[in-house]
This record gives sequence, C-alpha cells and structure tokens, in this order.
Amino acid sequence: MAPPDADSATRPRVSVIGTGYLGATHAAAMAEMGFEVVGVDQDPRKVEALSAGRVPFFEPGLPELIEKHVASGRLRFTTDIAEATAASDVHFICVGTPQQATSFAANLSYVEDATAAVARNLTHRGLIVGKSTVPVGTAARLRLLVARHVSSSIDVELIWNPEFLREGKAVDDTLSPDRIVLGGASREAEETMRTLYAGPIGAGVPVISCDLPTAELVKVSANAFLATKISFINAIAEVCEAAGADVSVLADALGHDVRIGRQFLNAGLGFGGGCLPKDIRALMHRSKELGAHRAAGLMQQVDEINMAQRQSVIDKTVAAAGGSVLNRRIGVLGVAFKPFTDDVRDSPALNVAAALHLRGAQVTVHDPEANGTARSNFPTLSYATTARDAAIGASALLVLTEWPDFGAVSPDELGELVENRVVIDARNCLDAARWSAAGWRVIALGRETTVPAEAHAQSVLV
Repeated sequence: MAPPDADSATRPRVSVIGTGYLGATHAAAMAEMGFEVVGVDQDPRKVEALSAGRVPFFEPGLPELIEKHVASGRLRFTTDIAEATAASDVHFICVGTPQQATSFAANLSYVEDATAAVARNLTHRGLIVGKSTVPVGTAARLRLLVARHVSSSIDVELIWNPEFLREGKAVDDTLSPDRIVLGGASREAEETMRTLYAGPIGAGVPVISCDLPTAELVKVSANAFLATKISFINAIAEVCEAAGADVSVLADALGHDVRIGRQFLNAGLGFGGGCLPKDIRALMHRSKELGAHRAAGLMQQVDEINMAQRQSVIDKTVAAAGGSVLNRRIGVLGVAFKPFTDDVRDSPALNVAAALHLRGAQVTVHDPEANGTARSNFPTLSYATTARDAAIGASALLVLTEWPDFGAVSPDELGELVENRVVIDARNCLDAARWSAAGWRVIALGRETTVPAEAHAQSVLV
C-alpha cells in the first residue's frame, strides 16, 4: 500500500510517539503504507517485545503486521526519542489521555510531555501531528508549548489528525478509515498528510480539512453520540420490561429508519473500555468549563443510564439466586468490555463479576481472550479455560460479553453441569427459544423472561 508515484527517497520519514494500542497500530499501518517508521516508548520491555513482533495486547492482525515490517526493515522501535526525532520528518503523538484521578477531566500530561520532547529534539524542519483524543483547546496550548521548546532556527508546525479506531478492527480502521480529518493544517502540511495517506485517499476515503477546535471535537463528539445511542436504547429497554415489549425487535424496527440505523442499538449491559467512558466524562467537564451546560447535562444522563445497567444485572442475579448470592456459585461468560479484545478497562462485565464476588458469591469467569488481563485486575475471582468449567455447579450463569463462542455453546450440555438452569443474557445475544427448550429460564434486559417450555405448560394446566 505504498503511496502512488512517490519515490522512496522523497517520502516523509515517520516517528510514532507512544506504542500503546493506538501507537503500535498506527506505526504498523504506516509501514504497511510504504513508509519508514520508528516507534518510540519509554518502556524498554514494550520496545523489546514489539521489536520481536510480540504485541502486549490482543488485536486481530496486528502481530502479523508488526512482524512483517520489522522483518522488512520499514518498522523499528526504540526508547531514544532524540534519535527517533532526528531520523524523522513527521511525528505522530499517540500517547494516552486517561481520566484524571481526582476529576472527570482528561490527564494531558502524557501528551504535553511527548510534544515537548519532540520539540526539544527537533534537528530539522518537522510536522507534529496529534492523534490522541484531547479536550477542545488543547492543540492551541500545545502550539505555544512547542514554540517555547523548539530552536528558533527550526521550522515546525503542529496539526491535529484524530484517530477513529475500533478495538478488534483497528488494523482495518487504520488502513481503510471511513474519513481522514486534518485540523489546523497549512497547505504544505496538508500536502504532506495527503502523501502519507495517499493509499486510502486514492481508494476514495474523504478528507475533511478544518480548524484545530473542530478536529479536536470530531472524535469525542463521535464517541459521545455512540454512547448516547447505547444509553437511549437501554433507557427504552426499561420501558420494554415494564410494558412487556421486546427491545430487540423494537431496535430492529428502529434500525430500518435510515436516519437512525441499527448499529449501537443493542440493549444490554452498556458500554465500557478505554475510550467512551473517559471521553464522555472529559466532554462533560470541558463543556462545563465552556459554559455549555446542556451538553454537560446530556453527557451526565448518558453516563448515569450506562452505569445503572450494571446494577440492573447485579439485581437480576441476586433475585435469580433467591435473594442472596452469598456462598452461591455464579458462572460468568465474558469479562472483556466487548468481543475480539482482551481489554478490561472500565469493563461492565468485569465490574459485575467483581461486585457479585464482593457480595460473597463464588464467581468463576471464562473469557476467550481476557482471562489474563482480568486476573491481573481481580486475582480473587476464579478463572476457567472453558465455558463448561465456568458453568459447573452454578446457581446462575451470566453472559456478559457477546463473544460469538457463547451463542454457539450447547444449552443442553451446560444444563447438565449447573445447579440451576438460569441464564442472565446481559447482551441479548442468546437464542432464548433454544435455551428455553433446553429447560433454561432466560432473563434478559428489555425483554420478558423466557421460562422453560415445561414450566409454561404446567402453569397453563394449573
């Protein structure tokens, strides 16, 4: 995927500062597009692992891409930011912006430190490109920071190019994005960026050129809108439960409206991960600072609805166990915040499992990829290598992450292992009729509880 008609000697050389989820993926994708890339990280163990083609998190396709381009010589990793900056022309800032420990505001220290380090070590003309998700107004302050640290003899420009990666699909999202946003770029900077993204642009990916504040707001606004869709359908799910309606059928009907669409209208346990929760809270905080109180109020409601879903599943589990989970075995299928990742940051699934454990339940967890990361966060939970092992002796079985594997398990087989055939489908991903036919009571969010066929027949006879 090298840029068309671009001689290798004239292609910009690229550095990527930060080799976490975003940085490692972006570095590998830039190498795949035909550029010479160096990834920079302060952690020597991470640099060593990536240099050997080992990725310290689960992301389909990424280890193969890194291994391919480490071998090709286009991609290398280092802890030496001075050496990387001197060897590069375009410097992508891909470090994290976690939530501050004492407020909802974003912690910008990593972005500020990385940007200042690049500016201090520039030896020739350079372009600094922010990709991290930051509150609006950050880039303007970073430009002042760069001006303080860079040598007066060196020409440098800072622009913003937000990322739109989905965990589990990050490689495809980087190589074939649905849009490219360039904020605050001069004509020359935009030409450089169009050279870097010549492959996707040639394939028809649209480029949106805008000012810095707009570019900063695009990513966080996209996440806020998606979070709002999820909380909306979960609020409607509560109405469905009260009225005896089926939220899944309702969502299908809504999804046929082209103005609404079906994606992100799956009622259930709610959103989590390293992006949506912190981003809506950072937007809430920044909106209050700017006096945009309606936006702040909306994000507050979205967050509250989302968190309430976790308590709803906990309450349903306690009720299913007869009013207490103390010393009861609870089987949990899925602790990653979503399928096709091992990420448990702010995972609703892991939160529910841990909360039940704290109420005295004996919780046994199985996740196809996230057992290791979950164990490092909550070592007191029990971890099983299969769904069968997690189900043994369970008073209730919870499906908390919608891995396709779980929809394919045999309810007849698991039914022979559990103490009670009660399953709480917190993601509405099971075939309720199939499980009910196998003698299970199926409890979901936004849908009526499905009772076993024989139990229904007995109630009719009575």
